[in-house]
Amino acid sequence: MISEKQFQHELDIIIANAVREDVGDGDHSSLACIPEDATGRAKLLVKDEGIIAGIDFAKQVFEYVDPELKVDVMIEDGSPVKYGDEAFYVAGSSQSILKAERLVLNAMQRMSAIATKTKKFVSLLEGTDTKILDTRKTTPGIRAIEKWAVKIGGGENHRFALYDMIMLKDNHIDFAGGITAAIQKTLGYLRGKELDLKIIVEARSLDEVREIMQNEGVYRILLDNFTLEETREAVALIGDYCLTESSGGINETNMRGYAECGVNYISSGAITHSVYNMDLSLKAF
Repeated sequence: MISEKQFQHELDIIIANAVREDVGDGDHSSLACIPEDATGRAKLLVKDEGIIAGIDFAKQVFEYVDPELKVDVMIEDGSPVKYGDEAFYVAGSSQSILKAERLVLNAMQRMSAIATKTKKFVSLLEGTDTKILDTRKTTPGIRAIEKWAVKIGGGENHRFALYDMIMLKDNHIDFAGGITAAIQKTLGYLRGKELDLKIIVEARSLDEVREIMQNEGVYRILLDNFTLEETREAVALIGDYCLTESSGGINETNMRGYAECGVNYISSGAITHSVYNMDLSLKAF
């Protein structure tokens, strides 16, 4: 996984680019009718139910737009919220609050939706040893905040991008000439580049699981589109050779069944690509 420093760098890029995109050469609506020295207060009002996420990100946005803005947090990231809750207050330059408003809301609405769905999935697996993973099925340009939201909801992050973990999927295997060829070429590449990256290999059948296990250096086997019966057999076969991950065709109705097969992880693209934004608003008062 990427370091905290790298992750913060990604957040800095998101904020700078989002402000550039939204503000351009100036918030002319505010500049036109709000005096430069005017001050005010606003509150983040919850108009939905779920898990709040993005409070700390909002603080970074306000700091970027205007370091003089003061934020008082009433509800912390990861807390359950309901209609009418007030998550934070922000005070200072009225122009600055308005400049940051849309970015804060857009980010928090999506982050809260992701955290809420992740929490639901985590709750479905309560009592098992299986953890929920996200994927790279994220919105281009804002992956960092979406993966942050998964963590806030109680899930775990998969690799951040193509550079921090090796994942040999079906197309890699087919292009490389088979499972063993793909693994051996990868191990040679990592040695040659002096890289220390974990290797995940996708298996599409029990026979492929067996072939993977004939090789060393595999961190995790991804059981892709396996039935429950095939998953139980694969987990028993793999034993302590490496960790296991299930993916493909898994949803809220069958998720616990896969967990009860004994897999270490279930990866779900749905927690980032199929959510409905939480209804939030920033109201002056």
